[in-house]
Amino acid sequence: MSEYLDLLGLGFMQRAILAAVFTGLAAPAVGTYLVQRRLALMGDGIGHVAVTGVALGLLTGASPTWTAVGVAVIGAVVIEVIRERGHANGDVALALLFYGGLAGGVLITGLAGQSGARLQQYLFGSITTISVGDVGVTMGLAAVVVVVCVGFAPQLFAVAQDQEFARVAGLNIRAYNLLVAVLAAVSVTVAMRTVGLLLVSALMVVPVATAQQVSRSFRTTLGAAMALGTLASVGGLLLSAYASFHARVAPGPTIVLLALAGFVVAWPVGIWLRSRRRLRQPFPVVAATVHDTIDEHPHDHGEDCGHVAVPHGDHVDYVHDGHRHAPHGRHYDEH
Repeated sequence: MSEYLDLLGLGFMQRAILAAVFTGLAAPAVGTYLVQRRLALMGDGIGHVAVTGVALGLLTGASPTWTAVGVAVIGAVVIEVIRERGHANGDVALALLFYGGLAGGVLITGLAGQSGARLQQYLFGSITTISVGDVGVTMGLAAVVVVVCVGFAPQLFAVAQDQEFARVAGLNIRAYNLLVAVLAAVSVTVAMRTVGLLLVSALMVVPVATAQQVSRSFRTTLGAAMALGTLASVGGLLLSAYASFHARVAPGPTIVLLALAGFVVAWPVGIWLRSRRRLRQPFPVVAATVHDTIDEHPHDHGEDCGHVAVPHGDHVDYVHDGHRHAPHGRHYDEH
């Protein structure tokens, strides 16, 4: 344990923890809007086209992070324009980014004389080798993403949920759709040193899916997804560091698997919560409601009886023995 604590005190681990925190906040923040728009795989498409950006950086000697940002933003804008104008559906546009981006990146990396191991640092992440400069860039870009996603949450949610309503409300649909696409591109490049370009979509989607299991409102989902993303990023990093004393465990896959484990735990909890909420929902009000009348009931309901109370019009129903009933005068009505 002392060796593990000494490892956490080293400079490269502290830089990795900082990068994990900011990545865990930014990726699910954008992913919440992508999931709401049913574009959960958009992060994968942008991640593949960002490979070309990384390769251009290796070829030209520029920073791979900034070239990846530029190429990813261009790719995200192109896919949004194609999707909006209807020349091809979203799935076809994503497929074009998948294959063209990845193939172009591998080809350009070879032209740059770089080995596959160099490119693999960006494909599957290499957070423990992140430099001070890269940490600064990651923190700056992630902060911009989080501020925009939280600050413009009402507008972005309206556009993601119902574009017709948002248009009637006077929102610029195209501008906000492009904004989400650009934020997704930036988030992908922010996370490429943490979980890698091929796994970044998992960090954008899985915490959101987990939060949806236990939350009821959009704001709660957004906040919970960001918290879960941070927990998975930092927890996966620390877990991989501890496991490295016994085996070679990469942080990126560990982060993703930890996020998936969180979803597996939350899924049955979500099923239970939804069933509880259904029990507490009143019956719909109808013009003529038929009740079965009984003369007596073997149990007197009250505040401390332990049965679920459900408001129903001008009275309260109690859930008991698989049905609902309420005292009416000297008899009980059963539903």
